Amino acid sequence: MHSTEEARAATELSALVVPLLKGVLYRDQDAALWSGLLGLQTQVRDYVGVLGLELSIDEAEGYAFLRSRPDPQDGTAPGAPKTPRLIVRRPLTFQVSLLLALLRKKLAEFDAGGGDTRLVLSRDQVAEMLRVFLPESSNEARLIDQVDAQINRVADLGFVRRLRGQDDMIEVQRILKAFVDAQWLAQFDERLAAYRTQLQASSDEE
Repeated sequence: MHSTEEARAATELSALVVPLLKGVLYRDQDAALWSGLLGLQTQVRDYVGVLGLELSIDEAEGYAFLRSRPDPQDGTAPGAPKTPRLIVRRPLTFQVSLLLALLRKKLAEFDAGGGDTRLVLSRDQVAEMLRVFLPESSNEARLIDQVDAQINRVADLGFVRRLRGQDDMIEVQRILKAFVDAQWLAQFDERLAAYRTQLQASSDEE
């Protein structure tokens, strides 16, 4: 009987950890799985901790994900083996970083409005957000191609998703708030000034 209960517990734990290893778990996409995670989050934290990961849950926003533990800075003996990193750090291009910053700012403004909880934008709206930081001589068709490519990259990272049957519409995923925090957002104007300077410099070199 005891072994049966252990097997059932292991199965329940696996059913939670495997989706988390694949990506973000959203409450509105799988309510049953979300409920199970809240009930077993202590066990999940212990399990993924062995793998060098930590569980991050935002119950208010309704999402959970795994992130690598910070590399130890102190107390590590020279030459000591490091835990292999399961969650790969992905370098972002300058353009993708800019789009993420603009989407995060838009999400903050949207939340301040106190309306719907889903921020949905059209491709044209995204293009208009980016247009401010591009030279006026930019080719329109080229701009749209660039916007599509950047949206696809951001979608691959899990920060937006394209609406089914509406390829020109995207929904901004609220997990973006966990990666672009309030402190970063407070310095937004200063960062965007730097973005504009760098974009202009890149344009002058072409």
